[in-house]
Amino acid sequence: MGGAAAMTAASYSRVLGANDTIQLGVIGTGDRGTFVMGHFMSTQKVHVAAVCDIYGEHIDRARTKATDARSFTDHRKLLEEKGIDAVLIATPDHWHARTAIDAVNAGKDVYCEKPLTRTIDEGPRIVKAARINERVFQVGMQQRSGVHYLRAKHEYLDSGRLGKITLARTWWHGNTYHLRKAPASLQTQPSNLDWAHFLGPVRWRDWDPQQYYNWRAYLDYGGGQVTDLFTHWIDVVHMFMNQDVPKSASAAGGVYAYKDGRTAPDTINVLLEYPGDYTATFEATLVPGIKGEAVEMCGTEGRLLIDRQHYEFHPFGRDAQPVIVKAEPYDLTLDHVRNFLECVRTRKRPNGDVLIGHRSAQASHLGNIAYVEKRRIDFDHVREEILPF
Repeated sequence: MGGAAAMTAASYSRVLGANDTIQLGVIGTGDRGTFVMGHFMSTQKVHVAAVCDIYGEHIDRARTKATDARSFTDHRKLLEEKGIDAVLIATPDHWHARTAIDAVNAGKDVYCEKPLTRTIDEGPRIVKAARINERVFQVGMQQRSGVHYLRAKHEYLDSGRLGKITLARTWWHGNTYHLRKAPASLQTQPSNLDWAHFLGPVRWRDWDPQQYYNWRAYLDYGGGQVTDLFTHWIDVVHMFMNQDVPKSASAAGGVYAYKDGRTAPDTINVLLEYPGDYTATFEATLVPGIKGEAVEMCGTEGRLLIDRQHYEFHPFGRDAQPVIVKAEPYDLTLDHVRNFLECVRTRKRPNGDVLIGHRSAQASHLGNIAYVEKRRIDFDHVREEILPF
C-alpha cells in the first residue's frame, strides 16, 4: 500500500485530548475478548461503541456489558464506522492477520491478543501495514507492562546480578483450556453461528463442534500450546535479554495421551538457540500429573524464577538467602490496557509494540516448524529467514 493510502487511513483518526473518551470496537467477543473488554471499560476512559462476532450468543453476552454498542457479524463493516478510534481483536489466531491489516488500513489503532500471527510469514505484513499507517499497535503480551516483571528486569538483568545467562527455562503444564469439550448446545450448529465465516482462510470442513469450541487443539487455527503459552514466556526472555531473534530451533513431542482428533501436540519440548550464547527451552504437557508455569533465568551468579504471581532471586554462595517479591494483587492485563490507551493519546509506541509481538510469535513458530518437520531449523537471525535444509 502506498503513501496516499496511508494518508487516507490516518485522516480517519481523531486527535484525542486528555478528556476525550476513546471509542472502541471489539472484534471477537468470546471468553477472552469479553474479559479484556471489561478491563478497557474499567478504566473509565473507553466507550465500547461496537462489538463483532460470528456467533450471535457471543454478541448478546458482550452487549450485556456494553449495552449501547452496535452489533456486527463482519469485522469489515465495523471498521467502516468512522467514529471508532481503536479496536480490540480477540478472534481465533487464523483471523488475526487479516483483521489486523484491515483495521490499520482503516485508520484504527489496534490491541490484538497474542499470538500476533498463525504463520511465520504473516508477521512482516502486519508490521509493515501498522508502520505505513502510523498506527499504535499493542500485542497482548501483558508481562511487558507487569510492574514486578519490569522491577525484576531492572534489579537482576539490567544490573548484571545474575552474571552471564546461559539458559532460560520456561514451562507451562496442565493448561486445562486446551482440553475443553464442546457443550451439548453446540452438538448441532446453532442457527446464529456462521461456520463458514469462522473457517475463513482455512480449507472447508463440515461443522465440527470440537474444532469450533476448542480450536487451539488444531494446527489449522493456531499453534497449540507453543504459540498460545510459549509466546508469553519467550517474550519475557526477549524482554530480559534485549535479544529477540533466535538462530536455531529444535522440538519434539506429540499427541501422546489425548487421542481425540487434535492435531496440536499434548506434550511438547522446544529448544531455541540465540546469538548471545544462551538457549531458551519450553516444556509443556496437558496431562494432570504436573501443573504450573514459570520462567527461570539461569546465570553464573544466581537464578531468577518469575511467574505472574511473584519472583524469586536465588544468589549463589553459602548461606545466601533468596529474595521473594509478590506481584501486585490484580490482573496485569489492566496495566497493558492502560499503556495502550496512553499511547493512543500520545502516539508513542506501546510496551508490546507490533514488532515485538511479531518477534515473539516468530520464535514460537520456529519451534512449531521444527516439530512438524521433525528437524533442526537454522534461522538467519539478521535477515530473519529460514535457511535451506
